[in-house]
Amino acid sequence: MNTLTRMLLGRLGGLLLTLFLASIVIYSAVLLTGDPIAALAGGAKPTPELVAEIRAEYHLDDPVWQRYWEWLTGAIQGDFGRSFVYKTAVTTLIAPRFAITLQLVLLTVVLILVFGVGSGILAATRGRAVDRAVATATSLGMALPTFVVAILLIWVFAKSLGWFPVYGEGDGFWDRLWHLVLPAISLAVLFIAYISRVTRSSLVAQLHSEHVDTARVRGIPRGRIFGAHVLRNASPQILAIAGTTIAGLFAASAIAEVAFGLGGIGSLLVQAAARADLPVVQIVSLLLVTIFVVLNAVADLVSALIDPSSIEGGALA
Repeated sequence: MNTLTRMLLGRLGGLLLTLFLASIVIYSAVLLTGDPIAALAGGAKPTPELVAEIRAEYHLDDPVWQRYWEWLTGAIQGDFGRSFVYKTAVTTLIAPRFAITLQLVLLTVVLILVFGVGSGILAATRGRAVDRAVATATSLGMALPTFVVAILLIWVFAKSLGWFPVYGEGDGFWDRLWHLVLPAISLAVLFIAYISRVTRSSLVAQLHSEHVDTARVRGIPRGRIFGAHVLRNASPQILAIAGTTIAGLFAASAIAEVAFGLGGIGSLLVQAAARADLPVVQIVSLLLVTIFVVLNAVADLVSALIDPSSIEGGALA
């Protein structure tokens, strides 16, 4: 069994263990929020007969471990249960909203990669003045929380200038894209600044490394040195940080979705938590954790394929 195969099996085992433990934590944490009877009764004060009927219908008197096992095995088979509030299958609630969140995250990823990595490359290669300008811009970007950026964007580009819509996700591809521009920018600003700094630091470290100095002495063209020795060697670290960042976007998207009135899974999670809709909270939380650990594993795999020496350097740890 070669090193890459052992890394893949190790990552797969770690991923499954993480998801199993996360499912226990999520199920237990949601149960601690209180009795769901009020949500199941539609907000009205239930009679003793109605309470007994609800507890029997939803098996609320069964042992916790039995309810957890039925929930977990059902989720594995695609049965995510029924919403306490909407009285419909959780799957039908998540599916259309996940598409909106996925489109928002993809647009945000494009912005982060283009402006984050691009500005990091400029800061590392275009002299001190550009480096200072990028450092100032990234300092400002990292100091601005997403909800503050969202408010500023709405005020300037939606309310004052009227260039973009304030609310909703739009219909059709171009209208949807138009509606997602401001939410994606608000979500991307902080991460652009972070990725820019990581990219700049990784590239500067490679530019001052011994093998790059040797390549310069040998007369290898500057562009070739940058592509083959600097950018390639810096890529695993940039990819690892970018993978973690992108994975976190799915959870962070809730802020932008609420601010701009988008019907994604982030806003669904916020609404479900506020209304004690436990099946929705449990499944959306587990879905976000699954996305996070899977994307991190993919980032590790891509980094290992680009730089196989990184496997020996700690990927198996």
